[in-house]
Amino acid sequence: SYRAELLVASWKRNGVKISGRVEADITQACIVTLEPVEAHIDEPVEALLLPEDSKLGRQGFDGGGEILLDAEGPDSPETFSGDTIDVGALAEQYFGLAIDPYPRKQGASLNAGSETEPAENEFQQKLRSLLGKS
Repeated sequence: SYRAELLVASWKRNGVKISGRVEADITQACIVTLEPVEAHIDEPVEALLLPEDSKLGRQGFDGGGEILLDAEGPDSPETFSGDTIDVGALAEQYFGLAIDPYPRKQGASLNAGSETEPAENEFQQKLRSLLGKS
């Protein structure tokens, strides 16, 4: 199941603020055993959007020089064109980012097998003899 509850509100002069949640129950394949792994996604959605011709979107950046970004700070507003915004696509982006890229079934582990090193091939042996190592 998949559900997105989003509130779209005006922001600043001509921007849009979108907030809410994306929830889903999904089944993925375990990366170790390929058995099904159930997962629940509950991701908050927070986004600011501005028209592409807005001066607020370019504030502090004139195309040259440096721009300061704060990795822990809020995301800068994204831009949109036209008079519509595809909130479904935005919800889909947040959903996609919340999916575990390496799902692992509980208790699944890689079996390392034997701890012995593979036998050297002839090129490795020749190189070792040239270097004087045994």
